Amino acid sequence: MQENIQLHKQDVNIREDSFLQGVKDCIPTLLGYLSIGFAAGVVGNTSGLSIVEITLMSLLIYAGSAQFIVSGMIASHGSPASIILTVFIVNLRHLLLSAALSPYFSRLTPVKTLLIGSLLTDETFGVAINKTTNKNHLSEKWMHGLNITAYLNWIVATLAGAFLGQWITNPEKFGLDFALPAMFIGLLVIQIVSRGKFTKDIVVAISAVVIVLGTSFFLSGSMAIIAATVIAATLGMVVEKWK
Repeated sequence: MQENIQLHKQDVNIREDSFLQGVKDCIPTLLGYLSIGFAAGVVGNTSGLSIVEITLMSLLIYAGSAQFIVSGMIASHGSPASIILTVFIVNLRHLLLSAALSPYFSRLTPVKTLLIGSLLTDETFGVAINKTTNKNHLSEKWMHGLNITAYLNWIVATLAGAFLGQWITNPEKFGLDFALPAMFIGLLVIQIVSRGKFTKDIVVAISAVVIVLGTSFFLSGSMAIIAATVIAATLGMVVEKWK
């Protein structure tokens, strides 16, 4: 009986760490990817980029915010140097995302870790960090399932936007600009429920909202969000240690 229970637990762990499970865990993010990727394809098309150029951006840059910026700067005739520098600065956040997840892949070789990090996005990071609850490591196969599913979905979405962009000149009219925040709200709710620490998490979330609203009077919108993130996260850490 004890052996059967042990074998069952091992079987469950294997399924949870599989490539297929990574694909399944990516499903909640797919609608957000489709909406934002579609919008990125539309914006690229209206900026004068060809379908081949939009596809190459999705394959090589693979970053929604950066692709919107590239399309806008190309439309405004920005220099190649300024575009490259801007994309580099915008994507620096991926260093922080990768650093936060790296301890969970410490047993892997640098090459394998590089392959995982190269396809890491804000959305897959959100799913992965949620998966780390009560865990010391993450499965390489599971992470590849998550990353590759998101990557392919993004390419398909931007291609669809590029093809259909000639008929859609205003993506905001269809609410596509709200798809990404809606997806992150969903991921946040999932993480709060899985942690089971409702009071503390809600206090931190409310604090972040209050800080954003307060600092937005004297800081830009992006700086207010960064300030709220740092201060609210620090508050949550202090409360966690104090208790």
